Amino acid sequence: MSLLKVEGVHSGYGEMEILHGVSIEVREGEIVSIIGPNGAGKSTLLKTIFGLLRPTKGQITFKEEGITGLPPNEIVRKGLCYVPQVDNIFPSLTVQENLEMGAFIEDDPRIISERMEGVYELFPLLKERRRQRVGKMSGGERQMVAIGRALMLDPKLLMLDEPSAALAPKLAEMIFAKIKEINGQGVSLLIVEQNAKESLKLAHRGYVLADGQNKLEGPGLKLLTDPEVGRLYLGG
Repeated sequence: MSLLKVEGVHSGYGEMEILHGVSIEVREGEIVSIIGPNGAGKSTLLKTIFGLLRPTKGQITFKEEGITGLPPNEIVRKGLCYVPQVDNIFPSLTVQENLEMGAFIEDDPRIISERMEGVYELFPLLKERRRQRVGKMSGGERQMVAIGRALMLDPKLLMLDEPSAALAPKLAEMIFAKIKEINGQGVSLLIVEQNAKESLKLAHRGYVLADGQNKLEGPGLKLLTDPEVGRLYLGG
């Protein structure tokens, strides 16, 4: 069943249009990866889906309900969460305070506590560091906090923008493993990722964007082994 549908979306910044009729779909239970060169419009697409940018044309539906142009606070309440590449944590707050901030739409302390325990099970290190200010943590630890904070909202779809950016290879590998684990818990994921090879290995399906337009789509492993994709976007 289709969870998210983006159909013929045009979007950008002021007079500068970045997306020229992009269409993608995420089905229930899927990991979908979006790859492409710098400037292809990948991050712009996530921001447009999440309501940070308003499309000039096209339709976006989530759980068969139109969300085109809705503000982020309304989109979050429908079960769609977004972790941006930067500015995705509150550095002056502790790990636990960041997670509590993530659950801002939930009033039941019992549910908040249960979700926090779920995050600590996924990222045991965060439980050990729960009293630590996030600003003093490493990049990998901050990424765990950012993802954990989004999971406090119990999303049906989690969108991640460059989750492995600037991380050491071992930490990036751990983040990819956790993405797979999150998906195993029933959360669908839409990922924009600089490490195209690893994200396509992980993905059920992928899309290739270039110049703000759809270029290719297909199963993740098929795109990974496509000579044209390899030549243009995977370094050979």
